[in-house]
Amino acid sequence: MSTTSYVQRFLLEDLDIRGVLVKLDDVWQALLENRDYPPEVRDLLGAMSAVASVIGGNLKQSGRLTIQLQGHGPVSLLVVDVTEALNLRGYAKASDEAAGKSGVIDLIGDGQLLLTLDMPGLRHPYQSYVPLEGDSVASVFEHYLTQSEQQPAVLHTASSAKAAACLFLQKLPDADKRDADGWERVTHLASTVRDDELLELPPEDILTRLFHQETVRLLDAREVTHHWPKDQEKVRDMLRSLGRDELDAMIAEHDVILIHDDLSNHEYRFTAEDVAALFAKPPTLH
Repeated sequence: MSTTSYVQRFLLEDLDIRGVLVKLDDVWQALLENRDYPPEVRDLLGAMSAVASVIGGNLKQSGRLTIQLQGHGPVSLLVVDVTEALNLRGYAKASDEAAGKSGVIDLIGDGQLLLTLDMPGLRHPYQSYVPLEGDSVASVFEHYLTQSEQQPAVLHTASSAKAAACLFLQKLPDADKRDADGWERVTHLASTVRDDELLELPPEDILTRLFHQETVRLLDAREVTHHWPKDQEKVRDMLRSLGRDELDAMIAEHDVILIHDDLSNHEYRFTAEDVAALFAKPPTLH
């Protein structure tokens, strides 16, 4: 496989069970660049990023999926955003108290999960509030996907400083007709997958180890990217909307205006000269 970040779909053909393996490698490194998250926050963001890639890769419509996890715990906000082309970005807002805690409940507190799908042609984005049932990202989304799609689903996630990954399985309507014990057998086998296998092995090796007695058909893999270049003009327009007086006051207090785009992980710096240039009149042509 040429890319190191991908969504690999597959079918257990004789059982009518579908699955997805997600591996985020270079994309995960880009998301973490210049961000000093505690391991607990990093791993929570990694699990969310991998699950968002699963859902984004299964979308039947074009659009952009945004997953927001908000609460009153040490992690007050976690956002992951993925387009129909699997262009991924995300970030977490956390306090120092997050260090040493584990699980969604301890990190988020009394929170909620919001899924937003913004599709072309819709006047308003489609939104769905997801109850935080379970103490891991995997268990929360297992419950959500089972309820929303009326088919059982299981998820296993793994995350480290180098990579994030996910194994997803879903029982299709005719699975019991194919093999009455197939779903129970496959989910038991899937539960034996280790974090290091998800994070380090190629999909063929993982599937061979887990389901070597089943007929597995690999579908075309899709690349996941992280390509969100700076948008200088958008930031300039935002600053102009604040007005010259307010910008001058900010410069007088801080010497420089710093703007951080958390979601795309960019920093913009504006000096007094930059502010003056924002309001300079274009030269007159003679």
